Amino acid sequence: MDIDVQNFTVINLRRRPQAIEAGGFVVGIDPTTTSAYVNYATPVPGARPAEHDIAALIGVFRERGLKPRLEFAPHAAPEVAPALRRAGFTTEAVHTYLVCTPATRAGTPDGRLVVETPVTDADFTAIDIALSEAYGSEFPPSPQGVARLRRTQEGGGEVRFVRSADRGCAGAASCSAPAVGTAELAGVGTRPAHRGRGVAGAVTASLAEAMFAKGADSVWLEYGGEGSRRVYERVGFRPRGTRLYMALEG
Repeated sequence: MDIDVQNFTVINLRRRPQAIEAGGFVVGIDPTTTSAYVNYATPVPGARPAEHDIAALIGVFRERGLKPRLEFAPHAAPEVAPALRRAGFTTEAVHTYLVCTPATRAGTPDGRLVVETPVTDADFTAIDIALSEAYGSEFPPSPQGVARLRRTQEGGGEVRFVRSADRGCAGAASCSAPAVGTAELAGVGTRPAHRGRGVAGAVTASLAEAMFAKGADSVWLEYGGEGSRRVYERVGFRPRGTRLYMALEG
């Protein structure tokens, strides 16, 4: 599964508004933001970077005033992490990823919740505001955030949300368009006032089902804590591997 996840990451970064190939790496750039969580690189599976390849990679980020940062499945390119460390990169995080397949897929956690697909500008704006609140305003709501959500859906992915009583958004998530038989589900977030009601599980289950309907053999995601892990496992996600985040500070 590591190879599938890594191949997917390469393809998904090539979908960015700007994609740059450098020394066995792909750098995905969205010029509307300087966020290191949006603008990052990943190696092609089996990459064996030399010193000059790492220097070229760093140059791509430095020329744009961005922090050099990578996300990848280390077992799919085992020589990459040691080469990055020799160049001064440090480990930012190691995350376990979970995978759901049609065979492991469970029922929607709470059938009482209505999961919707955004259609109007108001829908996408409400989702962007809700996700910003869910993540502690780490990513302030913005027209650019709304545009990224629209781009995900219009590019073959899916966005799902549960509407709140005030006609806004209680919680939402998105899934990138499938590639190499898999798809990444990300950005699962519920506004604090709506937590504990099954919103995250409902949107996750709906997105997994949507990806299977598009022909994906699997859907994968990363979790942020044991509470969220339990939510995803109830939907049918199971641990399959790790992803490594590395960055060059300073």
